[in-house]
Amino acid sequence: MSQEIRNIAIIAHVDHGKTTLTDGLMEFTGARDGDASMDSNQLEQERGITIYAKNTSVEYKGTKINIVDTPGHADFGSEVERVLRSIDSVLLVVDAQEGPMPQTRFVLKKSLELGLKPIVIINKIDKPAANPEHAEELVLELFLELGADDEQCDFPVVYAIGRDKVAKLKMEDELTDLAPVLDTVLKHVPAAKTYEEGQALRAQVFNLGYDNFLGRLAVARIYEGKIAKNQPVIIKQKGEETKKGKIVKLSGYHGVKQVEMNEAFAGDIVLIAGLTDINIGDTVTDSETAEPLPAINVDEPTVAMKFLVNNSPFAGREGKYVTSRQIGERLEKELEINVGLQVEPGSGDSFDVKGRGEMHIAILLENMRREGYELSVSQPKVIIKEEEGQKLEPFEEVTVDIPADFQGAVIERLSNRGFIMMNMIPHENQVRLLFEGPTRGLLGYKNQFIIDTKGEGILASRFLEFRPYAGAIKKRQTGSMTSMATGKALGFSLFGLQDRGELYIGPGTEVYEGMVIGNTSKGEEMLVNPTKGKQLTNVRASGSDDAINLTPHRPLSIELGLEIMQEDEYLEVCPESIRLRKQHLKEGDRKRAK
Repeated sequence: MSQEIRNIAIIAHVDHGKTTLTDGLMEFTGARDGDASMDSNQLEQERGITIYAKNTSVEYKGTKINIVDTPGHADFGSEVERVLRSIDSVLLVVDAQEGPMPQTRFVLKKSLELGLKPIVIINKIDKPAANPEHAEELVLELFLELGADDEQCDFPVVYAIGRDKVAKLKMEDELTDLAPVLDTVLKHVPAAKTYEEGQALRAQVFNLGYDNFLGRLAVARIYEGKIAKNQPVIIKQKGEETKKGKIVKLSGYHGVKQVEMNEAFAGDIVLIAGLTDINIGDTVTDSETAEPLPAINVDEPTVAMKFLVNNSPFAGREGKYVTSRQIGERLEKELEINVGLQVEPGSGDSFDVKGRGEMHIAILLENMRREGYELSVSQPKVIIKEEEGQKLEPFEEVTVDIPADFQGAVIERLSNRGFIMMNMIPHENQVRLLFEGPTRGLLGYKNQFIIDTKGEGILASRFLEFRPYAGAIKKRQTGSMTSMATGKALGFSLFGLQDRGELYIGPGTEVYEGMVIGNTSKGEEMLVNPTKGKQLTNVRASGSDDAINLTPHRPLSIELGLEIMQEDEYLEVCPESIRLRKQHLKEGDRKRAK
């Protein structure tokens, strides 16, 4: 029969320690299998961020605790919103040094609106500049600012060092293990509504998965009744006709492992296979008369770009999947699980792909590249909407943490890009700046930000809403250094070019006519021949045979390419290489196109 269940989600800004804490809780309760981590995806492990929301389940003092680990990066915010609808409380993890950050505000606002009562975990209290009391004050200010009621503002606090798997309820207590976190969950999180005999089934889907053998999988929270393997069910959506299906396989979670079940009861979170045309927010029931649960809204995309078949001179050298049909099928498969994405067929062999931000689409491209796909993509553009004859564009809130010496450069750059400074909070020799402005102004800025702050700044942003179009934006333009020859790049010619700007290739790299091999610092377009060798004569002069000293080039990654590419360029994404090229490879064609 059903046992007592608590359903919680762990939410926080990127890199505040959600996943480390979840892994620690699994280890403490014996649910962790070896080194199994919640960030199981290879990209997540490499980047140290959570991209996909994931479920785990642990047992503590006879109670089952379902935990959902959510992404912290703003581009994956649509994952968080859905998860919050399926749980009964949240653990809000806040860095004891940084305090609340933009994504903390975003996820907390959604939680408070749903009436959830968060438990605050002040994490990383061992950092040299950690100030847990100050962080707690800032969290309370944020709660009040977001309109939390008295009950929500009276939140329990746990102090933790997630990495060391220890926590305590008061700063003067001893640190031993993570029991204080789980005890607080049992004390403050309401138990899920339990199963009552004869009650109709009502479960809501809040996440999707995909299996090559079972097809689409649905992660659902059971609100009422019970669900069983091989049970015929009805899928309902508000205002739409009902669909029928059958549960082929039912699984629950133990740690990160899926465990097959024959039946599950109200309060639990399960994985359902067999319902092919099920979507986020659908209600699964066994009764014709059951009311569907309130729909779940997913935020609309803000950035669009074209995915095209790669037609460069080096096309097909590395990729296994290169045709428009194969690219289209892969995008269709992505839509099964990636709810924040939209794909429409474009002109010719292209697809219009819309996402929540540059990183959202870059992760998709990186996954496709690793699977053997080869394609070209156009420059990212923000989505402009028309409403009542007015042009609207997406706006973002940007939070910048930098050493005080760099604030002048950052304020000037962001002001030029249409941003308005809303607040400035000095803290010793650091300063936190808050801006609001159009998403357009942020595209291509992060690279410049790293240079302006000598790599010491932190920049975080979150989508606010669509607002009236902000007009022209002044960006610092670098020009492109474009190859006018095909062949192998030689150190001799690159040595002569490196003073004109930054190179993206090194000696020995194969290049073709129309390929962009670097940028020019002065902003003008420049045609170069990187394959030109030294003229060999039998005359020797002192100084002419000095060793060539090449400055290390900057290899292109997908994110860097999307950030620096110009409007008349494509980014060529292949399994082994990332190249930047002009849309028209020959100079004559480029002039005609202009």
